Amino acid sequence: MTRMDETTKAADSGVTDTLTTPEEWRGFLGRYDERYMKNEASDQELADLLDEDEWDLLEEEGRLEQWLGEAPSSEEELAAAEERLGVRFPPSLRGFFLASNGWKRVKGWVDLVRPCGEVAWMRDGDAGSSVIRIYGEDPANDDYVQLFRRSIEVAGGEDFWLLDPTSAGPDGEWAAYLFAPKYGDLQEFSSFSALFHDGYEDMD
Repeated sequence: MTRMDETTKAADSGVTDTLTTPEEWRGFLGRYDERYMKNEASDQELADLLDEDEWDLLEEEGRLEQWLGEAPSSEEELAAAEERLGVRFPPSLRGFFLASNGWKRVKGWVDLVRPCGEVAWMRDGDAGSSVIRIYGEDPANDDYVQLFRRSIEVAGGEDFWLLDPTSAGPDGEWAAYLFAPKYGDLQEFSSFSALFHDGYEDMD
């Protein structure tokens, strides 16, 4: 059986403003993109991300013109994703999708942020349902298992980014979580925006 640790509140990163508009997100994602490429990307990751012309530019001039994001989602795509899940996404997640419908690389053990059309209930994904089954073997984990069952998975890899639509603040933002199944570690954040900022600050 696998036992969960206690949920921890994320340390204050000093960021007070929640990103909600596509314009705010584009500015932030541009900075995230630049910092990730400079500090985090390995040679193999760069080789996977860059085409031949971009690689040549990097080798010759030492600079990148790579965008880790995607084209913006349309309002119609967002509405279809929300209708499929039966929820309306919180403002920071909507703003993100309208700036970039997905994100290719995230700091740590999360591979990517899914486009809105691929966001799903954790309980419905292969990895998520497996985690719920394993952690559900210990009755002491029941509160956590219930959280997993009611959360949507917006990013995944070895670790998960989760949002809980039943825990909304006065600003409409949902409680957000970084979950590391390997260690039974669950960190809580005030919003999707705060979760994304945590990865940015961690790259210092």
